[in-house]
Amino acid sequence: MSKELGLKKISVIIPMYNSKDTIISTLNSIKNQTAFEQILEIIVVNDGSTDNSFEVVNKYIIEYKEMPIVVIDKPNGGVSFARNIGMKVAKGEWIALLDADDDWLPEKIQIQMKTIQEHPEIDFLGGDIDNRGLKILWRQINGLYEANVKDLCLKMFPQTSVAIFRKNIFEQIGGYDENQKYAEDGNYFLKICTSYNYYYLPVKMVFYGGGKPGFGFSGLSANLKKMYEGTIKNIKELKRDSVISNRFYVFLRGFYWAKYIRRILIVILRKF
Repeated sequence: MSKELGLKKISVIIPMYNSKDTIISTLNSIKNQTAFEQILEIIVVNDGSTDNSFEVVNKYIIEYKEMPIVVIDKPNGGVSFARNIGMKVAKGEWIALLDADDDWLPEKIQIQMKTIQEHPEIDFLGGDIDNRGLKILWRQINGLYEANVKDLCLKMFPQTSVAIFRKNIFEQIGGYDENQKYAEDGNYFLKICTSYNYYYLPVKMVFYGGGKPGFGFSGLSANLKKMYEGTIKNIKELKRDSVISNRFYVFLRGFYWAKYIRRILIVILRKF
């Protein structure tokens, strides 16, 4: 690691709710980073867990004193509220988001910070959760890519746990919409992409763990309508702020409706 790269300091933000079975693996994935020296602090926001997640993390802190973990304990307010609390107190130049049931691959931070060093214009950098790259409609993205708002409207990316961005973004535009419970990551990422240099690197950087299902598995289908409504809210705001045209908005309404119906059909078929 170069001295220049070592100057970058990262605040990792982890919202935690009833994560006693996964949080240790998540924290270990930070401890095992090949560029661990890049990490200034790990802010775990306990969002009113009703299990013993809080005690599990505090025990971990005692065992691994070299881990710069700060735990914030608060009543349950939702993941967006928890992320905002973490970002507000963060002292790092960069903010890296991580869910309490995901694990970073060992070179995640090293790859991202090396890319940022080579491309200092980057304000936001996402990665991949698999090795398939990114496909936006018919376009396959196989290298470092500067995305625009239309790209994100057609294909929301990245997954939250591979996002890293400058702290001054939060200072300038604020955080997540705490009243939005579905498609809230997309809402925030669209706001960032509207005003900042938003990049994507198609390299697998995270193990998307904790047994989280995709949309087509039993138990999640009830949320599909709320996810659909969340994405519609997001593009309504873009249209209101003249970020996208009326024509593109109308296209997206039809596009999202078709995706929603397709997902409903997949859920139904998988039950047989």
